[in-house]
Amino acid sequence: MRVALAVIAALGAILLFLLASASANTALFAANYAWLLAINGAAAVALLVLVGLQLRRLRRDFKSGVFGSRLKSRLLLMLSLMAVLPGALVYGVSMQFAVKSIDSWFDVRVDNALEGGLSLGRSVLDGLQADLLAKARDAALELGDAALVSPSRLNRLREQTGAQSAPLLTLSGQVLGSSSGEMGSLLPSVPAPSQLRAVRGGRGMAQIGEAQGGGLMVRALAPVSSSGLNLEPRILQLTLAVPASIAKSAESVAAAHRDYQELQLGRAGLKHIYTLTLTLALLLALFSAIALAFFLAERLARPLLILAEGTQAVAAGDFTPRATVEASDELGVLTHSFNSMTHQLGEARAQAEHHRQETEAPQAYLESVLANLSAGVLAFDLRFRLRAANRGAQAILGDDLAGFEQMRLQDWPRHETLAGAILGGFAGRGDEWQEQLEIARPDGMPQALLVRGTALPAAGGGGYVVVFDDITRLIAAQRSAAWGEVAQRLAHEIKNPLTPIQLSAERLQLKLADQLTGASRELLDRATQTIVNQVEAMKNMVNDFRDYAKTPLPQLAAVDFSALLGEVLSLYEESESRTAIAVLPAPTPVPLVLADANQMRQVLHNVLTNAQDALAGVAEARIAIALVQDAGRVRLTVRDNGPGFPPQILSRAFEPYVTTKSKGTGLGLAIVKKIVDDHGGEIRLANAHGGEVSIWLPLATQGGAKGG
Repeated sequence: MRVALAVIAALGAILLFLLASASANTALFAANYAWLLAINGAAAVALLVLVGLQLRRLRRDFKSGVFGSRLKSRLLLMLSLMAVLPGALVYGVSMQFAVKSIDSWFDVRVDNALEGGLSLGRSVLDGLQADLLAKARDAALELGDAALVSPSRLNRLREQTGAQSAPLLTLSGQVLGSSSGEMGSLLPSVPAPSQLRAVRGGRGMAQIGEAQGGGLMVRALAPVSSSGLNLEPRILQLTLAVPASIAKSAESVAAAHRDYQELQLGRAGLKHIYTLTLTLALLLALFSAIALAFFLAERLARPLLILAEGTQAVAAGDFTPRATVEASDELGVLTHSFNSMTHQLGEARAQAEHHRQETEAPQAYLESVLANLSAGVLAFDLRFRLRAANRGAQAILGDDLAGFEQMRLQDWPRHETLAGAILGGFAGRGDEWQEQLEIARPDGMPQALLVRGTALPAAGGGGYVVVFDDITRLIAAQRSAAWGEVAQRLAHEIKNPLTPIQLSAERLQLKLADQLTGASRELLDRATQTIVNQVEAMKNMVNDFRDYAKTPLPQLAAVDFSALLGEVLSLYEESESRTAIAVLPAPTPVPLVLADANQMRQVLHNVLTNAQDALAGVAEARIAIALVQDAGRVRLTVRDNGPGFPPQILSRAFEPYVTTKSKGTGLGLAIVKKIVDDHGGEIRLANAHGGEVSIWLPLATQGGAKGG
């Protein structure tokens, strides 16, 4: 676009010069003005197309909302007005001046002056002709009837008349004699025979002609009268050079009058020519100015657009260097200064980011440590509004605590027991306290928490921090260990006297049976049998306590739990119990688990036996078993439609000697829990339209098979 503008502008300037030259030169105008006019018109149309394309592109950018199009439009409008308004003014003044000037050329006074000058020149030349003709006639009379005219006489007559030459001619143009005042001239200028014959019968003639050496010459012809019959008619010619000043003035006036007449004939065409020339000059100038205005607008707008884009980028946080304008003016310096500023801002931001990372690194480390703590951490402000809670707290409470940040601790819709303990701890025990409490989990199982509270220093903004641990398993393990120790001691202390008691009872029956009769013998048999039965029962109880206290470590291996479950259930198909046992189909194949097959058989027998015992007296007793993969583990669920677990038993069901049966030690679920814990699994009890036991076991791929 720039190259096209430069080429068209240069071509237009050359064509305008040629057009102006043609307007001032008639010969050049007559030969080439039409071509120059057409080429200038084509250049004007080319500039118009170029300007139109630029305007179209600017309009498209303006409608599309291209950044900088408004600024370019304003700059273009201002620059165009700066070019158009003065150009229109100069065009109007020039047109008026040209028209008035052309009209002034054809003023009546100029015409009269030229006519008077031309008449004056003619009068002078006519006087010269009349004077020379009169002298020629007088000289012709003096020659008279002389048959021969000597050269001396012709010289004398020439000198008397002041002529330049005086030849005597015949009608055929033959020179009879001649006298000349010019030394270099040998032969006189002879008029045409027609002119000589025209003078023969008249009084002579005079005319203006061109001299041989240039300039004007007056020629006078007069007939020489002769009375002799035998003499040939003769013509005397006198020539006189017109003074150079008079000839030059006459020629100038004649030429001026001729040119003036030509201009007057082309007066309307001349006005039209100047109008076209000025109009084309105006169009070329205006289109060139507008096209140049586009170039200047882009040149002026470019650094401003760079600065504007850079400002927007800086506002958005982008400090990368912008393009610069390679110019030595203020705008170029400004773009370089802006780039230098953004570079410094970028370095400052990088340093600030580095300092921020250094400052936040310890904080992020601390937050990472808190987030990955198994203990729960709750942070409160001075008004006991929750400010932060780690994943441990959410896992222990089984709640994501969403929305708790907008309410005070005393207004929590859940975990009222924990909230009350925290508020009571800070209110009644000071800035540091510790408490153990028991809350109910969402599944109804009790959960023991060890809660510690600490008030934060006021220098850091104040607030409170509460740290709590789930010690449910710890307490259960402590109870299990205590019961194991008790069971071991009971087994040791009780088992030793049982055998002597049984042997003594059997010996008494053996020794006294033959000595007693009747009722006494029956009494002895009943008494000794009772002793033996009770001793046997005591032995069974002691064996259960021994098994609970000394459960062997599991021999872990990859076990197909589905096949193991089917093997155990096959033993219940022929039992006398009328309980219907149904295995629900698994949605996906159940993977292998890491377990001890023998201990898992014991777990299944205990759970199924408890379920059948719970269904005693229930019509249409049913047991449903589900085995599915659950979040990286295998879950076994055994559900019956019995009365479920009593609430007072549910929280202590895994403790020894806690049972609802009239007979039994209550060690069944305790042994099951110990076996599951030794496997790294989990067991839960719940009431869901009956009793429900859920057991989770790890997958075999998590640890591989190993011995315990």
